[in-house]
Amino acid sequence: MSAPSSAFTSKDPYRLWLLSRLGEEFGVKGAERIIQEAVLRRGWTPGRPLGPRDVVAALQDVYRQMTESGDEARADRWLQDASRDLAKLAESVPEPAAPQEPAAGQGEEGAAPVPTVPVPTVPVPQPAAWGRRAHDLPLMLARVHAQIAARSLNTIRAEGTLLRLERAAEWDMQAAQAEVRRWETEALLSQLRAAHARAELADQVATARAQAEVLRLNIRELEELSRPSQSSAAQLAHARLTLSQTQAFLDAFAPLVGTQDADAPLSMLQLDLRSPRFSLGVALHPDVLRARYGLNVALWQAGEAGEQAPSVQEARRALTQAEALAAAQLDNTLNAARGHQDALQELARRALEIEGRADKLARVGGDPLSRARLTLEWRQVRAAARVQSGRLEEAVALLEALVGEGGGDQPQSAT
Repeated sequence: MSAPSSAFTSKDPYRLWLLSRLGEEFGVKGAERIIQEAVLRRGWTPGRPLGPRDVVAALQDVYRQMTESGDEARADRWLQDASRDLAKLAESVPEPAAPQEPAAGQGEEGAAPVPTVPVPTVPVPQPAAWGRRAHDLPLMLARVHAQIAARSLNTIRAEGTLLRLERAAEWDMQAAQAEVRRWETEALLSQLRAAHARAELADQVATARAQAEVLRLNIRELEELSRPSQSSAAQLAHARLTLSQTQAFLDAFAPLVGTQDADAPLSMLQLDLRSPRFSLGVALHPDVLRARYGLNVALWQAGEAGEQAPSVQEARRALTQAEALAAAQLDNTLNAARGHQDALQELARRALEIEGRADKLARVGGDPLSRARLTLEWRQVRAAARVQSGRLEEAVALLEALVGEGGGDQPQSAT
């Protein structure tokens, strides 16, 4: 196949890789069209170098088109091979920085401008009193480090004597940006957990109300017995005690939630948790990027000694350990997400089954206690399903932070 007809240089290695990879399947013109469509659809800055997350997004688009054409097995094999090759590229090539136009009057006439990196413009808030916003400090620090890394890379590129440090500085900037994404994900997870806690409380209140209704009907039935036995007297006393405890719970927590919150539809994320794209999570993990930056610095400091230098060998061991820990975290998160997804689907199925039984009982005129017991069972199953739904959303948010690209498609939820 002929070389891609692209004006982009080696400063855009991920675009060149994507052109080559897609060109094998769709031809050069088809590959360029796919990339241009991704740029327009996702609002990427035209002409900026692509990174691994951008490539993942483009591969997902192609994979979706291939599956829609009906050849899912071939699409799976294609995406798995492409993801494996992209992971190898991401391990050896840092995410390129987008160049900016030099300021007026800079550089010699006719000389190639020195590419500079845009310094993150996200404002760093002023420090608050210790303890009031201590939870914000990691994200504040990460943003400051990203700004420093971008300025350092600009300085290295402008200073000829430091050019050998450029590659290490690129890894430093990529690791700093990954740290920002990590703590932004933590902030998102905190918001998700708070929302899930409120939903779970609403479910518990609704379940307590259903339980109280069952207890009241049970107490009335026991009180109306013509000949109460010793066991029925004990059941009556226990039901009254349980009702008082349930009512105490409702008195404390029912005012905190709305009556409609527990009836909100379940969120059923539609996501293939066996997608080969998750293999990229190891190469893009912040700890792995930081360890790779340390290896590049060690190689620069070792000079001609290269791989034989003790500092380089130690840095390589640290990189291997970081990759192993990242792989373990990714596997654990994936396994947890799959478990939550399976449990959610089973509980949602059971809830629908109970709804059907309740409708049938209502049509045949079932007694109030039997109907109340079915309502309680449905509430209990729904509450358990809501817990699994929340944990699944949290796990998916973490996975998307590891392998997702900013501004890309989010997992779709069905209710």
